[in-house]
Amino acid sequence: MRLLYFAWLRERLGRAEEEIALPSSVRTVGELMAWLGKREVPGGALFGESGVIRAAVNQELAGPETRLSEGDEVAFFPPMTGG
Repeated sequence: MRLLYFAWLRERLGRAEEEIALPSSVRTVGELMAWLGKREVPGGALFGESGVIRAAVNQELAGPETRLSEGDEVAFFPPMTGG
């Protein structure tokens, strides 16, 4: 699975993307974010803060209940506002 990080999230994590093997216990975006929040990496705790990060799966906005599959591309970014 390919993970992409944007804006201040990319800066705090120190990388723009990474490849991971999807753990068998992770089936949804919400579960992925919880798993990412438990990793011992700089900025990882950001994923545990509700409402701070939004996600898109395969370039479609996704909620915590969105199902994941191996090979998906998941992008994480801060909340946006329109104008």
